[in-house]
Parts: sequence; C-alpha cells; structure tokens
Amino acid sequence: MQIPRPIRSPITYSPKDESVSPSPLPARKAYRPEGSALAPRWKLRAGSRAGSLAEACPPWRVAAVADSAVRAREPCGFTLVELIVVIALISTLMVLVAPAFTGIKGAGDVTSAAYTIKDALEQARTYAMAYKTYVWIGFYEEPAGQPSTNPATPGTGRIVISTIASADGTTVYNPRSLAAIDPTRVTQLHKLVKVEGTHLATFPDGSGTGDTFDSRPAAIYETAKIGDTTPPNPSLTPFQYPVGNPAPAAQYTFVKAVEFSPRGEARINNRNYTLKTVAEIGLQPTHGTAVDVNSRNIIAIQFGALGGDLKIYRR
Repeated sequence: MQIPRPIRSPITYSPKDESVSPSPLPARKAYRPEGSALAPRWKLRAGSRAGSLAEACPPWRVAAVADSAVRAREPCGFTLVELIVVIALISTLMVLVAPAFTGIKGAGDVTSAAYTIKDALEQARTYAMAYKTYVWIGFYEEPAGQPSTNPATPGTGRIVISTIASADGTTVYNPRSLAAIDPTRVTQLHKLVKVEGTHLATFPDGSGTGDTFDSRPAAIYETAKIGDTTPPNPSLTPFQYPVGNPAPAAQYTFVKAVEFSPRGEARINNRNYTLKTVAEIGLQPTHGTAVDVNSRNIIAIQFGALGGDLKIYRR
C-alpha cells in the first residue's frame, strides 16, 4: 500500500509587514494502516533495543533480508558435468574454426610477401637511376620454421631477399666473360629481408585479355620468370651475402636475381638473357615447408623491362 504524503499548507502573504511567511505545518505522524497489527511493531521506541529482526525492520524489509540470506546459502558455480560439456563444445569449435584461421594467415603471409618484394624492386630501380649505378636484388628460398644455417640450406617456405649495388657504377662483371660478382666491389644496400610462409612458384601464363590473375599479361618466356622451376638455368653472374673487403665467407649465394641498370632497365639473371617486355615473380603460400597446392591465394608480381611499372596480380 502506498503511504500518502502530508499536504503542505500554501504560502500566505501578509500586507502589514510586507513579508512572506509560510503557514505552520501540521506535526508529522507515523502512518499506521487501520486494522494492521504489524504497524506499531517496526517503529522502535526511544531507548529500546531491537529484540528481533521483526522489531527492527518493517515487514517488507524483513522479507527482502530473509530472501537474500537464503540465496547466500545456495551453492554456486559449475558442476563437473557442466564443465566437461563446455570444454567439449570449445574443442569442437576450435577444430572447425582452425582451418579458416590457417587459410587467413596463409593469405596474409603471401600478400605481405608480395608487397615486400614489390617495394624492394621499386627501391632498387630508384637507387640505380638516382646514383647512376647497377643494382641487383636476389632471391633465395630456405626451409621455414627453423634457424638459417651458414652456409644456407635450400628449402621451402622462407624467401630471403638481398639487395646490393655496384660501388663504382660499372657492371662489376665482364659482360664478355660472365662470372660471379666480386663481393669486394659492391655494397650492401639493405639488411637481409626474410619472408616466412611463402614459396617462389612458376605459374602458367595469363591470357593477356584482362586485369585479373588469369587474364594478366603473358610473360611468354621461361627466362622472364622467377619461380621454383624458372629461370631454367642459374645466373652466370651470381652474388653472395655478406659482401665486403676483404671478401667474407658466403652464407647465401643468389642465383636468381634481377639486375637494374642506371637507365632503370630490368633483366632477369643479369646478362644471361635479353630484355623482356614483361617479367614475373610468382608466389604461393606454404604451411611450414609444405606448399599449399590447394590454395587459391597465389600472386604474380609483374614488372616491365624498360619501364618502372610494377603490378600485383592476385587470384
């Protein structure tokens, strides 16, 4: 039952003293419903001590406190059966979701590798033209998921990228007598770049009719591709890492490379082959050292031999 509130008397105005004074309020009385025997029990008398909860609190408060006390004594938490069921459900969901996350990670790895290589090619071409020198960028693949060895061990799953430049602006090697680039006559432009979860791959040519992976321009020649089976022959002018004077022991020997001339011309494997209209580097995702042959997340990076255009084609 809602307890009625006492009504205040209105404020009266006295013209004699030009003041406003409120009328006296009636004394507040405790509300006691008629016929209720509990009404006087919850109002404590002055100087008395509550002998029970009923004497200290109104009836609605007694019920609330009693209900809280009952709930506090109730057991809480999970039973063993409930925990087992929850763990089983989580395990089932993890099994179903794990392949999707693996696919997302593989797609992210190969995409990251594509942009890393694209940036390295652009920087190499820019440096060659700006400093009027020759620049080489080499690609090496080693086993993923394990430390690099010295000397390096060929494998699958991790691409190693090295960029060097001629110290005197020449080709360093003799174009009429091709041989390994002298490590004492070049400088290392950047630290080694290592890209995990990616494999150098050779793909069939695109149709050349569109702007997608399958319709990309055709490289035509195997000598214009860098992949797992291309170029068909190793470079006749390989270079090593590290470089310096005196010549250090080689950890990596790069036999797949792109050479940029002072005019920005790009050649696969240096002077082994002639300039090509379109050159291509293929990338494919891996799971550790195993190539994901069923993945559609494959990428081709194409660049022109005479221009600075680089483009990524992704299926």
